[in-house]
Amino acid sequence: MNTIFKITQRLRADILADLSRPHGCAAERVGFISCRVGPLSGGGTVILAQGFHTVADADYLDDPHVGAMMGPAAIRKALQLAYNQPFSMFHVHLHDHEGQTGFSPVDLRESAKFVPDFFNVRTGLPHGALVLSRSAGCGLCWYPGLRRPTALAKITFVGAPLTLIQSQ
Repeated sequence: MNTIFKITQRLRADILADLSRPHGCAAERVGFISCRVGPLSGGGTVILAQGFHTVADADYLDDPHVGAMMGPAAIRKALQLAYNQPFSMFHVHLHDHEGQTGFSPVDLRESAKFVPDFFNVRTGLPHGALVLSRSAGCGLCWYPGLRRPTALAKITFVGAPLTLIQSQ
């Protein structure tokens, strides 16, 4: 499936700034990006990032086995947002380095546990997970009715400078 994720440089900068803040018990921060979805003329889907929703400090669990563990309140708040508005939701976190990045085994395992929960409140839209580095990113997208996620074909950071990241 051809899936393109687009985010403005401004929103990306705001997300990177938030995810770079230290946390009392977590080694990294996480959040959610609310998105709108549309069809591509040649087939496929474009996902347009609209807003960033940080996970509140109190909604992290103290788990030294992972960089960040969200508690049920964090997921409940993101689910509520998707329920209230027709948003596609993408979980996001930062791997704090330059260049291409990827999902760790923990990232893959944990996102597979909670991303499909968004189909319970917003059934007709894709949902996913995104990992950003300082200069790149990668993502996975779950579509309604499909068991496994597909990799984002492209991520575009729109604005000056325009950045296009092709999936490998």
